[in-house]
Amino acid sequence: MAMHTVATLPRLSSTELSQILLSNSSSNLDASTPPSKIAIVDVRDDDHIGGHIRHSIHAPSHTLDHKIPELVRKLKDKETIVFHCALSQQRGPSAALRYIRERERLLGPSAKTKMESGSGVGEVMLKNKELDSEGKGEDEDKEWEDDDEEGKEQKVYVLDRGFVGWQERYGEDPRLTEGYRKEIWKEGYWM
Repeated sequence: MAMHTVATLPRLSSTELSQILLSNSSSNLDASTPPSKIAIVDVRDDDHIGGHIRHSIHAPSHTLDHKIPELVRKLKDKETIVFHCALSQQRGPSAALRYIRERERLLGPSAKTKMESGSGVGEVMLKNKELDSEGKGEDEDKEWEDDDEEGKEQKVYVLDRGFVGWQERYGEDPRLTEGYRKEIWKEGYWM
């Protein structure tokens, strides 16, 4: 089992995440269904106010002891998981590490977690473009799935600068952010 640390966790910028979300299927961003290949896990606690990334899963950090095994099971089919908190300095990276370790514990040594530099944004956008040009819908996306569920590779990232950085750039974009309250953020991060 590889030893992962906060220092080895790859970061994803807000720009890279927005590109992935927007390339996933622009029509799906307005729908009530989340993207099929990526999950965003928001681990903010009481500071989970003033908005959140569209389709993100709220799993407060104080609930992670019992939530992490549930997240591993719930997100097993996702190719990419992005964790964040307000600044992604402590809670977000810690949750990502806990997730990776629990995934390896539950799924065994065959659980592959891709831990490399770079976001893979180009790779994700290329896959989406190919699928769009072939006229394939989300249900027909089986060629990208690995038949061996236990051995399916997942990329795990931490959102660089957390929601604070995200809202500075995309807070007012309703395609990417829900529940945004500009008045809460006008003075910057308050915690």
